[in-house]
Amino acid sequence: MEVFETASGQDGSTVQVSPKGQEAGRLRDLSPQQWKSGIAAWLGWLFDGLDMHLYVLVAAPFVAELIGATTEKDPRVGFYSSWIQAAFLFGWAMGGAFFGRLADRLGRSRSLMLTILTYALFTGLSFFAQAWWQLLIFRFLAALGIGGEWAVGASLLSETWPRRWRPWMAAVLQTGVNIGVMLASLTIILLADLPERSVFLVGVLPAFLVLWIRRAVPEPQEWHDAKQKSLHDQPGFAELFRGSIRRTTVLTILVCSLALTAHWAFLFWYLQHLRNLPDLSQWTDTAKNQLAGKVHWMVMIISVVGNFFAAALARWVGYRRAITILCAGYFTAMMVTYGTARTYQNLFLGLAAIGICQGVFALFTMYLPPLFPTLLRTTGAGFCYNIGRIAAGLGTVFFGLFSKVGDYRIALLSAGVLFLPAAAIAWMLPDLPEESIIGPVANGVESCE
Repeated sequence: MEVFETASGQDGSTVQVSPKGQEAGRLRDLSPQQWKSGIAAWLGWLFDGLDMHLYVLVAAPFVAELIGATTEKDPRVGFYSSWIQAAFLFGWAMGGAFFGRLADRLGRSRSLMLTILTYALFTGLSFFAQAWWQLLIFRFLAALGIGGEWAVGASLLSETWPRRWRPWMAAVLQTGVNIGVMLASLTIILLADLPERSVFLVGVLPAFLVLWIRRAVPEPQEWHDAKQKSLHDQPGFAELFRGSIRRTTVLTILVCSLALTAHWAFLFWYLQHLRNLPDLSQWTDTAKNQLAGKVHWMVMIISVVGNFFAAALARWVGYRRAITILCAGYFTAMMVTYGTARTYQNLFLGLAAIGICQGVFALFTMYLPPLFPTLLRTTGAGFCYNIGRIAAGLGTVFFGLFSKVGDYRIALLSAGVLFLPAAAIAWMLPDLPEESIIGPVANGVESCE
């Protein structure tokens, strides 16, 4: 039986020491440190999903309250709520770049704690907003931590768990987000009798996770070794746009920008489209909210299935081809679902197909970090993926302008078109070595050139 140990780094931090020989082939072969890293990353993603979706579920009534609107159908509600969501996505992009850089310099575990504290604090402060612009600032600052946590958590897991498990790890991590989103919906239900702003207090809970991470989760040995070898020769951010890695950086930014813009337009507008369908015009607000909650849970549950479908597809055809296929599938599902006006009953099958295709975002989790050298890994993955949030933020506002008041079908249809060029560009992305899916992997971009 292999023995797993920890050691002290030059700076006094604890680091993971991987066993020699083959990687673990079964769950029971994993070291305690690997389990702790996996749990920390998964819980971080779960609370990501919770904190990021609380606003989406109360956007209309809360913004209406903040601007003094008498009805949620006031055009100002859609305008200001979409700009608040855009600010959130801008912050997500900047947080991915900032905390990604921090994690490459200070370590994965330390940075993970900082990201969680950031989004927990500012999600809680959203409760105290008295004007729409105050809520915009709090959501922007909370998003810095959420965007950073994506990059840090993905790198922490990719450097500690067996590399041939990457597709399944990606599915499990993304499932954490899905469950977090479902918990956000549950929060809305449980706090239904309280003011909408009350839900943001629940977003403080992730702060308690930091206490455990600080005590239990060590820095990955892979990061520690790379740090020691580099000494003072730390690669700079500009290295992402030099040499052979430049092409990968540019292609990844384009794919993520296009896919995330379309995806977030869907997430933000599809429930508002549902609530405003003509066949629901005689329903009470309570009945509409109940239907929206059920549909939301349906999409999230099917998205969990989509995560594992995406993982199986990546195991079969590789990450690049799987991303291409799922982007093309998302495009097709959006065109069929919103290509013509439908009753709410006729939307269910299309929404199920969209949920399956959302598994594409699980694949980016484990595919992107290994494309970059160890000391640029979190910087590269965080920047390239999260820069797409800026495009997504602008897209949320832009596609909303396509809509007549209360009718967001054209916005959803127009946004869905972006998945087609995303699929075409994804086909040009580099393959990881074959071993990254079915066996041991060489490290970093050096093996991907």
